[in-house]
Amino acid sequence: MMRTRPLKVALLGCGVVGSEVARIMTTHADDLAARIGAPVELAGVAVRRPSKVREGISPDLVTTDATALVKRGDIDVVVEVIGGIEPARTLITTAFEHGASVVSANKALLAQDGAALHAAAEEHGRDLYYEAAVAGAIPLIRPLRESLAGDKVNRVLGIVNGTTNFILDKMDSTGAGYQEALDEATALGYAEADPTADVEAFDAAAKAAILAGIAFHTRVRLDDVYREGMTEVTAADFASAKEMGCTIKLLAICERAADGASVTARVHPAMIPLSHPLASVRGAYNAVFVESEAAGQLMFYGPGAGGAPTASAVLGDLVAVCRNRLSKTTGPGESAYAALPVSPMGDVVTRYHISLDVADKPGVLAQVATVFAEHGVSIDTVRQQGKDGEASLVVVTHRASDAALTGTVEALRSLDTVRGVASIMRVEGE
Repeated sequence: MMRTRPLKVALLGCGVVGSEVARIMTTHADDLAARIGAPVELAGVAVRRPSKVREGISPDLVTTDATALVKRGDIDVVVEVIGGIEPARTLITTAFEHGASVVSANKALLAQDGAALHAAAEEHGRDLYYEAAVAGAIPLIRPLRESLAGDKVNRVLGIVNGTTNFILDKMDSTGAGYQEALDEATALGYAEADPTADVEAFDAAAKAAILAGIAFHTRVRLDDVYREGMTEVTAADFASAKEMGCTIKLLAICERAADGASVTARVHPAMIPLSHPLASVRGAYNAVFVESEAAGQLMFYGPGAGGAPTASAVLGDLVAVCRNRLSKTTGPGESAYAALPVSPMGDVVTRYHISLDVADKPGVLAQVATVFAEHGVSIDTVRQQGKDGEASLVVVTHRASDAALTGTVEALRSLDTVRGVASIMRVEGE
């Protein structure tokens, strides 16, 4: 039997995502009511520019006083899609204090203060859901914290930023340089006017922190995530990758150590074999590869950004939270019981592709090989090309720690025969 009194929803933010949330709530009102067991009513919309015409939203619902909206006391669910740290953090905690559950898409805030927000939700007996914070429409958070709750996840490897994947895919498929590919992404609306958050991997790092925390039942903050952007990736790097049967992706990698005693979280460009499922993810799409003990290998794929896809994830959370509200219960909160330490990047073990500019004369290869050996880094393959007294030397290593590789590179730079280190790229997915 359906309850006739509606559940009231406050919407914080009415931009690309917020306007889609409002539209779907209106156009799918009957379906949402049937799925929830009660109608849902948009009770207020907090915005910065109230004079802007918002199709389908009554001007009477629009306010610039977000604090007053979340303090009303009759609000059942607050949907936060304004982003940033403040005022979002204060508004969310205020919503909990005044009896509302929260659905958020705020990856930056959750990566920085997720533990405190979960604690506030638990203190007041309310829900905090955030499926839309990672990978847009792709169901990922709920499978990790619910469907795989009885399993042991060992690794999460994914493409979690559509802008960077579009740029790298364009460089790979057309031979374009970084700036040319970025300009096209901007013209098509995939990249912001200031793309720093995407191309310098701040966005992906926040998502990696959230994924690692859920996957390993451990608190992982944004500061724990090693971050390396992709602005230095060149057409020459893609040429080298193709010679190895690889492509290049900006990857978020969250791993449990082999002994299970620690975890790592990192984001950086990496070569990945063309045989790996992530290598075929094109354009602005996202995909996340999960490896667990019982389920084995799982891949989640789909649009990772955009108004409608992200709103789909928000509405999914809204339905779940409203159902919990009706049954007077809450869904899963933070699971951080494992409390595993987060190891530094220096402890990470992987393969490396190093391109060196060297003098074209006898003995250079022997000198370089000696440096690798002295630092305990085993060489898998070497390729050398030379002309007019200059040469390039490409070394692919076996698995080695980041700290060992860093020491190796520092020693190589000191050799008279090494003119410079053209590029260093990690090799993943093998």
